[in-house]
Parts: sequence; structure tokens; C-alpha cells
Amino acid sequence: MKRKNPIAVNLYFALAYRFLIAMELYTLCRLAFYAFNQDLFQNITFSKYLYMLWGGLKFDASALIYINAIFILLHVIPAPFKYNDGYQRFCKWLFIITNSIGIMANFADFAYYRYTLKRTTATVFSQFSHEQNKFKLFIDFLSDYWYLFILYAVTIWFFIRLYNMITVKRESRFKWTNYALQTVLMLGIALACITGVRGGWGFGTRPITLSNAGEYVDTPDQMSLVLNTPFCIFRTLKASKLKPVNYYDEKTLNSIYNPIHQPADTAAFKKLNVVFLIIESLGKEHVGSLNKDLMNGNYKGYTPFLDSLIGQSFTFTNTYANGRKSIDALPSVITGIPSNREPYILSIYSSNETTSIAKLLGDKGYETAFFHGAPNGSMGFSSYTHLAGIKHYFGQNEYGKTGDTDGTWGIWDDPFMQYMADEMNTLKQPFFSAFFSLSSHHPFRLPEEYVGKFPKGPLPVQEIFGYTDMALRNFFNKASKMPWYNNTLFVLCADHATLSYFPEYQTTPGYYSIPIVFYYPGGDLKGKTDKIVQQIDIMPTVLNYLNYDKPYFALGFDAFSKNPDNFAINNNDNFFSFYQGDYLLIGDGKINNALYNLKKDRLTKNNIVDQEPAVTEKMNKYLRAFIQQYNNRMIENKLTAK
Repeated sequence: MKRKNPIAVNLYFALAYRFLIAMELYTLCRLAFYAFNQDLFQNITFSKYLYMLWGGLKFDASALIYINAIFILLHVIPAPFKYNDGYQRFCKWLFIITNSIGIMANFADFAYYRYTLKRTTATVFSQFSHEQNKFKLFIDFLSDYWYLFILYAVTIWFFIRLYNMITVKRESRFKWTNYALQTVLMLGIALACITGVRGGWGFGTRPITLSNAGEYVDTPDQMSLVLNTPFCIFRTLKASKLKPVNYYDEKTLNSIYNPIHQPADTAAFKKLNVVFLIIESLGKEHVGSLNKDLMNGNYKGYTPFLDSLIGQSFTFTNTYANGRKSIDALPSVITGIPSNREPYILSIYSSNETTSIAKLLGDKGYETAFFHGAPNGSMGFSSYTHLAGIKHYFGQNEYGKTGDTDGTWGIWDDPFMQYMADEMNTLKQPFFSAFFSLSSHHPFRLPEEYVGKFPKGPLPVQEIFGYTDMALRNFFNKASKMPWYNNTLFVLCADHATLSYFPEYQTTPGYYSIPIVFYYPGGDLKGKTDKIVQQIDIMPTVLNYLNYDKPYFALGFDAFSKNPDNFAINNNDNFFSFYQGDYLLIGDGKINNALYNLKKDRLTKNNIVDQEPAVTEKMNKYLRAFIQQYNNRMIENKLTAK
């Protein structure tokens, strides 16, 4: 198999060449995966598939850096012994064996995908861990797909031939200059590897995960054409796998809690524009009009404009985020799906078929857009919003004016919101748009011209809330002069709460308390009630308010409904915080750890779980129903109204 006269080249050229061999083989595997399963992917144009192949390179590079980390390290160590023949032979077989395993994983999904309709993840190890007949299963697979093994053997033969086409040229003398240069190269290659594993570089860029494939596809099932199997396995090694739950039979379960929403009446659909304003870290604590009981009624808060807007809006006394991270918020608000133990869009279930308010309104003829002033790709928002059916994405790339950046996260809120108002004015009505702010984020800096302009509080973020509140004021001032303004329903909420100062917010419910405000300048939607409302309630509340006329899936409730059994929920450290009526129950469906009467015990100091068995039993019934609906529907990919 070895060439008689391989070409001797520089070690670093050889390293790059062999990495490119692996990249090319992964692209061939992606082509073969599509060829074997083409009938399962409909309506994919040639240009769209080329875009998927392009996107796949990012995931291939990440997977191959994971697989070849040791091989790369052995080549970049600044030492003369790495040129020895025995050392290079060891590196050769390390490279061939480890990458052959990765290629084998891709080959397995050529056939296995038809049974799961997903790329294989790390759960496959637990899935087959208790099988007693693993050898027989392997033999059966071999007999059914013998041609894949032949194709695999030919691929590995070809792989070895390509590897052997070049050899590493020996260094005749290894001087101190070699050590210096190779140390610099080692650091540069390490930086390139970190960038490749993360899928990009930037302060707000998270390491890519399965959901980032959504940026290159039209529907979640197509994500498998962008991903590769080793990447899916690596990125889910520590992922939480939900377990099926069977507390109730199907009929009883749906009578307690059913996430399929039916049209409420036959009233005509109202074609209002819908605008979501999601404010970074704006805990309810910092809004004066929502805390009139603090400091003996003298608390002013840090958001004077929002206070005035709330006076013209409808809001609620008990409003909660469903998570504590920005990445938890978008699926909760736009898709009606909260995170559970880990962010939904980072979970192994992120490729499930879902719906969203953007998709549903898009089907009604709405134009849809998302605005976020960070570099495109930050936080995985562009990938998620694409999967959620939002057609237009406006980020820092589209904004273009680099002089308005804060140097860390992206464009300051005020200029970006002015830009957003102008862009929204170009959208065809009716439209849906969502905005996610960023200035009220650590390191809590202000534009120089605003330093000292806003009240400072005991927490550094509170001064920044003054700036973002001003940005909101300027946005509404500009929007109010536009023709679409009076025909628009605005929904303002936070992505999550942040640092707390008052003891009333240094509690479990306080850590999740955020404002949720509905403002309709052209209508009479005004008032305030004590009802419990959460982020996942926003989607069904808006759709029902518009008289949406088709069934849809959302795990939340209509906040304007008179249903007394609604609840709010969030999850932390594997226990649920479950809010219903005046009470907070903390438990996991099996064990009830604590029960608090929030109306009488705002500081949650008095655990009454043993004193109120009837309340605990009722709340646990609904908690179990939620867990069963959530887990089973995630596992069975039933997150739509089909």
C-alpha cells in the first residue's frame, strides 16, 4: 500500500495536508449520507445543498480537532525527536486508527439514520448498554448492510494511500531558532484549534453545538445533512437524556394539562403587528412601578420610561423567567418551550420538529425579523431564529457602523434600537419582529457621553438599566411616528433576572422574577392582575389575543384566560420550582422538598410542605403532568399540534 517514493515535505505542511485529507473524507461521507437517505429529504435544491455542504465544514473541523488533538500535539511540540522514523510511524497509525473510527461512525448512520431520523449521539452508548445480544445485533447489521462494510474498507484503503503519498522531511540541525519558531507556531496552531472547536472566535461566541446546524437549513430534519456523527457524539457526551414518564394514562394526562391549544372562539383573526422586546438581565427588582412596597413605598427603581409605559399597559404581579441564561429565553418566549436541566437549544432534542409564533404568523402572511446588536452567530441566536422560522436577521454585520460598538458584546442599545425602528418601517405589514438587547450585560459599561447621566444604585448593572431604559424611550418616540405603530402589540420582558440587592429578591422566586408587559397603543389593553405568568405564556397569550384560528403546541398558558389552574415553572439543580396560586412547590415529581405560601411568606423562610398536604398533592399532580408531557414529547418528537 505504501508508495515507493513518497514526497518528503515540511512537517507542518504534512500536518495540514493530512488534516485536509480527513476534511475531504468527511465531505465525501456527507455526500454518501445524503445519497443513502435522499428519499427522506424532500425539496432540497442544488444551491441549498451546496450551502449545507459549506456549513458542514465548520462541524467537520470541530470534530476532527477533537479526534486529532493528540496527533496535532505530537506534531507541534518544539523538539527534534518528532522527526524520527519510529515517532512518525506511531503518529501515522494513531491518525489512521482514530480517524477510521470517526469515519466508521459516519458510515453507521448511512443505515441507522432511517430508524431514528437523527444523527447518532452519545446516548447510543446507554441505549445499548443493557443489551445482552450485542454480538448478534452486530452480525445482523453486518448481514443486512454488507455493502457498507465493503465501501468502508475501500475508503480506509484509499485513506491510507493518501496518507502515504508524503513523508516528513528530516531537520538536519535543530538550533535554538528552530525552538523559537516552532514555539510560536505551536501557539498559533493551538489558537486555530480553539477557534475551530468553538466554530468561530469572539467574546460572545459559544462553542457550536447541534442546534447551530439550523443556520444552514430550512427545517430541523435537514440538520443531519450538515452535521457529522462524531461531532454529535462529542457534543452530547455530557448531555442530559430525558427518561420516559408514565404517571397518568393519556386521557387523564390531557385532562390535567394539555399543551395543544385549540382556537378559543370563531372571532376574526386580528392582523396586528407583533413586536417582542427582550431586555438583557432586567430583573423585576429594578423596575420601580412593580415594587411599590419596597423601602416603605419610596423605591423609585432605575427604569422611569418603562414605569410610564407600564401605566399604559397590561401586566401581572407574579411574572417569571423560565431559566437563568440568555440562551434559555428565546425558545421560551418565541417557541413556548422552556429549558429543563440544560438549555433546550443545546440539548440532544434541539433538532426536534417544533413550531413558533414566528412560523405560525408567517403562515398568516406576516413578514418576520429578529434584531440583536451582537456579531452574527453570537449566542447561537442566528441559528435558533432561522429554525424558528424568522426570515430576516439583523445583527452587527447588517448594522455595519463599527464605531457604535461597546468593544465587548456589540452595538450599544440606543443606536441599534434606532436602526431597528428604521428597518421595521421597511417591513411589509403585518409583521412579527423580536429584539434582544445587550448593553445591560457585564462588564456594565456606558458610552462615554452617558457616563454620570443615570442614577447609580448598589449594583453596577442598575446604572446601565437607566441607559437601556433611555434607549427604549427613544425607540418608542421614533416608532410612535411611524404608520404601523398604533396597529402593533408590543410585548416586553427580560431574558432572565440578574444580581439582586433586596432580600425579597434573594430567594428562589426572586431569582427568576422579571417584568412581562403587554402594550397595545391602538387599543385599551391596560390593567394589572395577581395572576402568575411566565415566559412560555407569551406565545399562547399573543396568539389567543389575535384570535389565532388553528391548533398549535406551546407548553405555556394564555395569560388573559380565566383558567385558575395555570402555573409557572423553572428548573434548577434537577429540581423544579413550581408556582401555582399563592404557593411555590420545590420538588422533582417524586420528592416534595419544600412548599411556601408566597403571599404570606415572601422571603420563603417557612417551609410548610408537611402542614399543607392537600395543596402539595394538588400541585404535585400538575407538576407530574408537566414532566410527563415535557419528557415524553421531547423523546417522541411530538412538539407540534400534528
